Amino acid sequence: MNGETRARAGSGVPRMGVLKSLLFGLPMMLLTALLITGGQAVPKDPLLLVSVALTWVFFNVSFFRMLTTGRTFALRSTLFIAMAVGFVITFTTALVSARGSLALSGADVIQGKTPFCHLVIPAVILPGIITRTIVFPGSLVGTFASIGSMFVIWIGATLALGKAWCSWICFFGGLDEGFSRIGRKPRIRSISRAWTYLPFAVLVAVVLISAVSLSPFYCEWLCPFKSVTEFPAVTSSLVLVQTVIFVALFLALVVVLPLLMKRRAQCGLFCPFGAFQSFANGITAFDIRIDPGACTECGLCVRTCPTFSLTEESVKAGKTLITCTRCGKCIDVCPAGAASYHVKGTGPGASRTAARVLFLMPAFLFLSAFGGGMISTALWRLLKLATTGSMF
Repeated sequence: MNGETRARAGSGVPRMGVLKSLLFGLPMMLLTALLITGGQAVPKDPLLLVSVALTWVFFNVSFFRMLTTGRTFALRSTLFIAMAVGFVITFTTALVSARGSLALSGADVIQGKTPFCHLVIPAVILPGIITRTIVFPGSLVGTFASIGSMFVIWIGATLALGKAWCSWICFFGGLDEGFSRIGRKPRIRSISRAWTYLPFAVLVAVVLISAVSLSPFYCEWLCPFKSVTEFPAVTSSLVLVQTVIFVALFLALVVVLPLLMKRRAQCGLFCPFGAFQSFANGITAFDIRIDPGACTECGLCVRTCPTFSLTEESVKAGKTLITCTRCGKCIDVCPAGAASYHVKGTGPGASRTAARVLFLMPAFLFLSAFGGGMISTALWRLLKLATTGSMF
C-alpha cells in the first residue's frame, strides 16, 4: 500500500504536504491578487484596501487548506456562499446607488439597462439562431454585465469546467447551498427520482416558449432570484402576479426545501440553466470516478449529494450522473476513499492527488474571478455602514 493509498484509507481523500502546498499556493496568491483587484492598482481607500486584503487572505487560506487537508466541499462551500451573499449586497447597493431603487422601470428596459444573467442563456440561444434576435432587454457590449461579455465568460468557463459552473461560479447557487447547510438532519430524507428530471422539462418549456414569444420567459415568470436582485416595478395586476410567483419560488426552492432536505433544491430540481449546463459535462477534461472495488456500498454519497447526481446504479457503474457539479461532497464523505476527481483519458492507476490539483486550479481561479470582487466590495459596503452609518 503506497502513501497516497494509506492517506485515502485513513481520511477518504488524498492530502498534500505543507511544502508542496506552498509551492502550488504561491502562484495562486499572485493570480488571486490580480483577479480580486481586477488588475487595478492598490486601492487608496483604507476601507477598500482592508476589504481586498481580507478577501485575498480568505481565498488563499482556503486554497492552502484544500491542498493540505485533502478536503474540498466545506471549504469551497464557505467561499461559494460568501460569494452569493456578496453578490446580493454588491448588486443591490449598486442598483440603489444608480437608480434609487431595485425596481426596473419600462424606460430601463427600453434603454437596455438590464444586466444580462447567465440563467437566461438557454432561453436566448434558440431564438437567436432562428430569428437572429436577442430576446433580452440588455446591451450587447459596453455596459455592466453586457450580453457579449457574459457569453464570452460562459463559453470559456463551460469548456474548462462544464457543470462545475454550478458549484464554483454561479453567484446565485450559494444561496440555496447556504440554506441547505443550516441545521444537521434533513426532515425530507428522500424524494422520487422523477423530480430530478423536472429541470430538463423546465428547460425545454423555457426554450420553446421563449422562441415562440421572442421574450425571456424564464426571467419574466420563473426566476426565483428576482426576489433578491432587481424586479419589475409593480405597475399592473400582471406584474403583481409575476412578483408573487418570484417570491413564492424563492421561498420554496431557495429557502424552505433546502432547509428541509439539506440539498440544493433550486439547482437540482428546477434550474433550467443547470439542466442545460449538464450536457457540457461531456466536453470537459474532468469528472468524478468511483472505484467499485473500494466502494463499501454504504450509500452515504447517494444520500448526501447536494444536487441528486448519484444513484445506487451510477455508483456501481463507477461514475456520477451528468448533473454532477463536482462540488466534492461525495469525495469528502466517502469513508473508503472510493470517490475521486479524475482526468478523462487517464487510467485507474493515475495519481488522484494530481487529478484533484489539476481540477482545483482552474475551478478555484474562476471562483476567485467571480467571487473575489463581489466579496471584497460587499465587505467594503459593510465596513462603510459600520463606520459611517451608510453603505453609499
